[in-house]
Amino acid sequence: MSYDTRTCVYFHKPGRENTQKTLEIAAQGAEDSGIETVLVASTSGEVGLMAARIISAARVVVVTHSTGFIEPDFQQLEPEMRKKIQDEGAHVLTCQHAMGGVGRAVRKKLDTYQLEEIMAYTLRIFSEGMKVAVEIAMMAADAGLVSTQVPCISVGGTGQGADTAVLLRPAHAQNFFDMKILEILAKPRLI
Repeated sequence: MSYDTRTCVYFHKPGRENTQKTLEIAAQGAEDSGIETVLVASTSGEVGLMAARIISAARVVVVTHSTGFIEPDFQQLEPEMRKKIQDEGAHVLTCQHAMGGVGRAVRKKLDTYQLEEIMAYTLRIFSEGMKVAVEIAMMAADAGLVSTQVPCISVGGTGQGADTAVLLRPAHAQNFFDMKILEILAKPRLI
């Protein structure tokens, strides 16, 4: 028989209290598997800065909310925090959300959901962090910051903080179904 035995950490509940452990799991996963890039979702930059300091065996790409996510022309990642993250050697990506662009505008204006938001809700069956991890992988691939041919680790969370880490092979948004989740390293156990 040909198989590997891997460990997945299941947190008792989702949320920011899992951030440190999730980033440590991502760092160890990158080191153990020779992964070159770890993607990390971060709104305020707090998680991104932690990741940049904890993950040393791989390049860290911090993916932020798009400008205008909360209100027009407003970026939640303040310039000082962006600089701190970059000073630690991490890259910062700010761009349109792969699962919440024009379709979200249709929902807000016409009160009806579009395909990408339905896909997002489907990924939330696993966890909010799973949806985020998949989404930021598409965003990073579309920005040319990760290859669609090379696996990476992607970290997302529920609300604030990080609680989900997956090893995946990214895909561009227009090739979404080519993305492959290779391993789930950590996620909250949803009850």
